[in-house]
Amino acid sequence: MKARNDMAARTASAWYRQPMLWLGVFIFVASLAGCVWMIMLGASHADTPLGTSHTVFGVPVSAHSSAGPPPHPSTDPPR
Repeated sequence: MKARNDMAARTASAWYRQPMLWLGVFIFVASLAGCVWMIMLGASHADTPLGTSHTVFGVPVSAHSSAGPPPHPSTDPPR
């Protein structure tokens, strides 16, 4: 009878009967699918280039419609 109990214990602990394993596999596959979806979404909606002349590693140094720096407050004492 010992052999029958060992066989039942082995089949009960088989990898495909572990719900946490299936949850992990599902989360992993969903993450990969999300990554592929985001890559495809990004490839289909390309950014329009900005009209700047200077870039660093392909990134514009300043915003396209940036104004000058804000004026500094006056250092004169109030009258």
